[in-house]
Amino acid sequence: MKISWLNKKKMTKQPYIQIKKELQKKKNNKPNSFPEHKLTIEEKNLLKDIKDMTHKWNLNNVTRTKAYFNFFLQHPEIHWALLGHMVSRNGGWYMTDLKGDLLTRLLSEKEQEDFFLFLERGNWLIFQDVYPQFLLYQQCLKINKNLFYLLPYLNVSIFMETMWNYFWEYGDCSLLAIATVINEQCYLEKRVIQHPHFKKTVLNTIGFKLYDFLRFNHIIFPFYKNKTTAEQELIGDTLHQFSSLHERILLGKRLYSLLFQQTPAMLNGVLLWASQTPHTGSRKDYWEHLFHHVNEMLPGHHYRRRTKECKLKKGAPRIYSPPLQFAWKNIDHPEAEKGDWFDDWRIMDYLMEDEICTGGDIYDNYCKTIEKIETTIIAKKAIFLKRE
Repeated sequence: MKISWLNKKKMTKQPYIQIKKELQKKKNNKPNSFPEHKLTIEEKNLLKDIKDMTHKWNLNNVTRTKAYFNFFLQHPEIHWALLGHMVSRNGGWYMTDLKGDLLTRLLSEKEQEDFFLFLERGNWLIFQDVYPQFLLYQQCLKINKNLFYLLPYLNVSIFMETMWNYFWEYGDCSLLAIATVINEQCYLEKRVIQHPHFKKTVLNTIGFKLYDFLRFNHIIFPFYKNKTTAEQELIGDTLHQFSSLHERILLGKRLYSLLFQQTPAMLNGVLLWASQTPHTGSRKDYWEHLFHHVNEMLPGHHYRRRTKECKLKKGAPRIYSPPLQFAWKNIDHPEAEKGDWFDDWRIMDYLMEDEICTGGDIYDNYCKTIEKIETTIIAKKAIFLKRE
């Protein structure tokens, strides 16, 4: 297997046709089930080990995020492992925001819990789908043999089985990463985004529309510009229309481009920050000057504007941002819904089309979002007091 580690070339027509033919073949010949009695003892044991290891690390957002990063350090050719790690950090920050200084003043306790269960289910589902793929790839390397025919026994889409086979033969890291972006978002679509329960409790609620209106949907990647400075900077992008599969895939492609298709210094800066900063779920992880894991706000005091351009006003307490372990308990999830999402050939167009990178400038928008949330908190309190 040849590895093209930082391949920036746009996918040409020939591999596109080759992948499409292989997908068509697999789709036409796919059996209704994959009975394990047809497997060897070694294959059964391998699948059990993969499931056990996935279960071990799929405990909460912190453990999942750590597992992604550890895997990337071992296999840097699997680009999505780093992308997944950084996006999962953001998922953890959004989970703890629900118990932090700001959103607790805008959302009811029920809304906070519903939103958390929504985020946690998505985080859990993605891990239990993608991490077994990584572990199977690791075993392929160990014995120098293609084992991706076992992916259906792990309930992985034939789309990814095809893409892993292509990667094993040609080593196109970028193509595999984009395919994984597509796969994970399509995998979530029916299981979370279009799921009647989450549409009722989250996506169709006034609270979520407020959440979306405030643009509290930035994905940020902290990084060090060089090894000699301790000051962190941010790059990132913003998700518009969370419920749109199209927008989520395009965002994933842009974020991938930020990490792997800009300058090596950017990638190295993100890696340096991630390696030196354990993920806790608190936003203090990247901005200790603005966020703190201990609530510094005195009880009974009304909320006042504390920030301007992401700096604290003189004498203002930092924004409370708790670690995940103090914000939410671990969740016992029901089994993932079975079924292969791949049923529309048009999804393959995302493999061909280049997504324009926005450059990653996120600082100003992120600061304005925090200020907008603070203004909303104060306005809500003023209306409440006026009614009294």
